Amino acid sequence: MNLTTKLVVMAKKHWRTIIFGAVGVSGASLLNLITPSIVRSFTAKLQNDTITVNVLVIYSLVLIGTYLLRSVCRWVALAISHVAAWNFVGELTSKVYEKLQKLSMRYYQDKQTGQLMSRMINDTRQAEVLIAHALPDLISNVIMIIGVGILIFTINPLLAAITLIPVPFVFWAGTFFSKKVAPLFRINQEVLGELNAVSQDNLSGIKEIQAFGQEDREFDKMVERCKYYSFVNIRANYANAFFYPAIEFLTSMGTVIVIGIGGYFAMRGHMNISDIIGFLMYLGIFYQPLSVLARLFEDVQTAYAGAVRIFEVLDADSEVKEKPDAEVLSDCEGSIEFDDVSFYYNKEEPVLKNISFTAKPGEMIAVVGPTGVGKTTIVSLIERFYDPQDGSIKIDGKDIRDVTVESLRSQISMVLQDVFLFNGTIAENIAYSVKGATQEQIEAAAKIACADDFIRLMPDGYKTVIGERGVRLSGGQKQRLSIARAVLRNTPILILDEATSSVDMETELQIQQAIENLTGGRTIIVIAHRLSTIVSANQIIVLDKGSITEKGNYEELMEHDGIFAKLNKSKVVAKK
Repeated sequence: MNLTTKLVVMAKKHWRTIIFGAVGVSGASLLNLITPSIVRSFTAKLQNDTITVNVLVIYSLVLIGTYLLRSVCRWVALAISHVAAWNFVGELTSKVYEKLQKLSMRYYQDKQTGQLMSRMINDTRQAEVLIAHALPDLISNVIMIIGVGILIFTINPLLAAITLIPVPFVFWAGTFFSKKVAPLFRINQEVLGELNAVSQDNLSGIKEIQAFGQEDREFDKMVERCKYYSFVNIRANYANAFFYPAIEFLTSMGTVIVIGIGGYFAMRGHMNISDIIGFLMYLGIFYQPLSVLARLFEDVQTAYAGAVRIFEVLDADSEVKEKPDAEVLSDCEGSIEFDDVSFYYNKEEPVLKNISFTAKPGEMIAVVGPTGVGKTTIVSLIERFYDPQDGSIKIDGKDIRDVTVESLRSQISMVLQDVFLFNGTIAENIAYSVKGATQEQIEAAAKIACADDFIRLMPDGYKTVIGERGVRLSGGQKQRLSIARAVLRNTPILILDEATSSVDMETELQIQQAIENLTGGRTIIVIAHRLSTIVSANQIIVLDKGSITEKGNYEELMEHDGIFAKLNKSKVVAKK
């Protein structure tokens, strides 16, 4: 119950609303206790032939008033508790999303997007069951059980004691359900998360599925997953189907006891018929909450299953941690220094080994090397998506672990090989990182990135909606929009990770000229796919097997006739 308790504590902002709803629940419960007393009193008058039309009218009006007031209380309970519950669900969803934004990239290495989406949306929704249903029902039913217990003992203590015989069996059944059946609901949540993950993957890769003619294969796999999801839900509901009838049977034994033993007492003159009727009505009210309490085991367990998955995210430890006394990095000039940096994703497979280099403000530094040698990892470390295991990275002489993550990243713009564009207009995507950017600024950035010409040929120009991930654009167009986005941000450090890998030769020359126009005003780190784009780099760093094997400018490395020269020659041959 610790996790469900944590959920309730997190909802403390809404406790007033929850308590107000609980007052409505309590009022409805207390009014439920009044009606059997009214009926019992009415029956007693009928027995004694003291009933009159006026008395009949009074009893009817009192019952109408009681039922009406009970309806009002129930409305308050249901409406108010749902206000609190859904507001809390929205806040909890936002909290999970906020946490996901703060976690480092290492957290996402073995996670599926669909699974995380399921935790953020489906699992947080289970808090509504806890706040709007389980808690009000718990309060209401505890009041009912205590109140009815007191009242039936005032009518006939012996009969009351006998009718309580089934109660221990009801609680034992509830405990059994909690231990044996409730875990099935946790499995349901996990399978739903997996189904969401597969659905998200397949919809994101729908082009590949169609291109390779794998529609039938993926459909068959989805059918199997849907069947399994149906199976785990049916299994849990089968358990419920056994549990609830068993509880109903146990609680109905109380009625049998009243009829049998109570009837015997009436025959012997130890109880009035009105007391028997009142006892039966109270007993129906008494055992109904017990049945509902049994259902609460399911509600609480459903909420618990969601809470487990929610707190796996909220309690996750980010590898990248900001120091409490971290300072703000401002007025950055753009110098970058790697000092004996080593990094690995897995200890057995080091990615970078003892990397050291310096980029002075305004310089262009190119990083080249075969695939998989750690080029992209270097830029990921500069942005502090990861922290190195050894060594340090400094910007303007400050260790990036000593400054706030927000201020660090505000000094850097990135253009990635795998461009991500949002489902919006071209102008919105270019201006994504600059709040309040003017149309003139957006167009100026697009011209520098050689994107203005093709944008103006689009149906709605800069207002053209490009679809999810820019599905309506070519690879080269996406990359030029990404470059425009980085140019508009105008930070002292610009990182280009394979920025020209998806453009044609003509556009490459234009972008190369644009990059050269930017040099001198900012520090540029280039991960080069086409070596022709780095001819004018101040320093070229050659990586091989995670280590720096060569350093120098273009002419020096070509004269050295090492790895860089071989790479360059192989590119030339490939072009021919």
